[in-house]
Amino acid sequence: MPIPLFHSVASWLLKKRFHQIELFLKYPEEVQTEVLHQLLSAAQDTEVGVQYGFTSVVNYEDFAERVPISRYEDLEPMIERARKGESNIFWPTPIKWFAKSSGTTNARSKFIPVSNESLEDCHFKAGKDMLSLYFNNNEDSRLFDGKSLRLGGSKELYQDRNTFFGDLSAIIIDNLPFWAEMSSTPSHKVSLMTEWESKLEAIVEETIKEDVTSFAGVPSWMLVLLNRVLEKTGKDNLFEVWENLEVYFHGGVSFNPYREQYEKLLPKEGFKYYEIYNASEGFFAIQDRNDSDELLLMLDYGIFYEFIPMDTYGTPRQKVIPLWEVEAGVNYAMVISTNAGLWRYLIGDTVRFTSVSPYRIKVTGRTKHHINVFGEELIIENAEEALKRACKVTGAEIIDYTAAPVFMQGKEKGAHEWIVEFRKHPENAEEFTDLLDASLRELNSDYDAKRYNNMTLNRPLLNVARHNLFYDWLKERDKLGGQHKVPRLANSRDYLEELLKMNA
Repeated sequence: MPIPLFHSVASWLLKKRFHQIELFLKYPEEVQTEVLHQLLSAAQDTEVGVQYGFTSVVNYEDFAERVPISRYEDLEPMIERARKGESNIFWPTPIKWFAKSSGTTNARSKFIPVSNESLEDCHFKAGKDMLSLYFNNNEDSRLFDGKSLRLGGSKELYQDRNTFFGDLSAIIIDNLPFWAEMSSTPSHKVSLMTEWESKLEAIVEETIKEDVTSFAGVPSWMLVLLNRVLEKTGKDNLFEVWENLEVYFHGGVSFNPYREQYEKLLPKEGFKYYEIYNASEGFFAIQDRNDSDELLLMLDYGIFYEFIPMDTYGTPRQKVIPLWEVEAGVNYAMVISTNAGLWRYLIGDTVRFTSVSPYRIKVTGRTKHHINVFGEELIIENAEEALKRACKVTGAEIIDYTAAPVFMQGKEKGAHEWIVEFRKHPENAEEFTDLLDASLRELNSDYDAKRYNNMTLNRPLLNVARHNLFYDWLKERDKLGGQHKVPRLANSRDYLEELLKMNA
């Protein structure tokens, strides 16, 4: 199919989908209730469905009363049975694919079930919606005149007893519909290469010959790739390599620490950034407006949402509520039931609603990735914004960071200790630390209260990381590339101590 015709047909189909999106914007509770009943009906004869009596669930209250909140450890025995080829345990159709969790927080891997329904009705549907929303906002887009440079996981797909596991991005690439494969680069062969450093060079070699109009991938790893493209080509910015670039679709980690670096690589007014929120467990939200920092929660992907206010999370007062009871401005842990058989699954992410009509969110962090040793409730959203402010004033640029508590000893007060790898160092590290501290105090009243007169917390400690420290740390753990992330905040010093030892 000639590219101009392909562009016209694709644009028409994607814009048509926008009218369906408008339906859940107008009737969110009805759409979510229908999703729940569809999930229960589909799974009523599974082991889980029989155990919890899905056939007699009448409403949300019945569902919430019967089915417990679950974590991966609760589901692991059933997932292992499914990986060995058993069917109809938690979802009626056979599960062929399992997304291997790529986080850094657990030594043991997680294998998240990916059903055919979740591939088609969630992940691929979301990919089309991402483009539909973008085209709706940018009618003069020529996105399909060129190709999308996608940066996926660095693991191959491994066969295991007639089921397969690998990075979610590798599973998606391996199952891409023809229209997406036609409009993407690099090739399948290069995309699914295992060894990150060889793969990086292969992607550069292949993509600099293409007419790339968009990027898609995790900001930290995409930045490594794009800087390598400039090194290889000797160009000053990316428009000298790909003159028709118009948008970068990003997700996986906060874009805040990287924005200014991208703007230097892409110094053209009008270039757009679109954020997405997806995970191995599902695709949840998409930026639906140009120049916005809010994400529209997508309600018709076969995912039923519930939320736990973080001020009750993990306490005897823990409260779980459906979507239609959430409030703007509150930090919630997200709970999902999905068309891959995850029932009331605590995904581990935290979000804050910026709007409830329609439902728009910001991802604020992880239930495990925060510092709350002294009652300061420091979350990733605070850390990212404070670092951004400190960088803006000092002209610094950050590659990666993590922070952990300094525990009280004797009469010594506690503190937070940071290790930050800079691409561009601040002239004065002490000034940077003071700006970081002041911004955290402004952004977080609990932190400010603990810092008042050094009552509980002393001034933060800042360690400047050597070049490539975080890269080497991830490489040592076989976690280079793709969806792998550095843990930003922790209540223990485990990660920090490892990094400090490597930084010595």
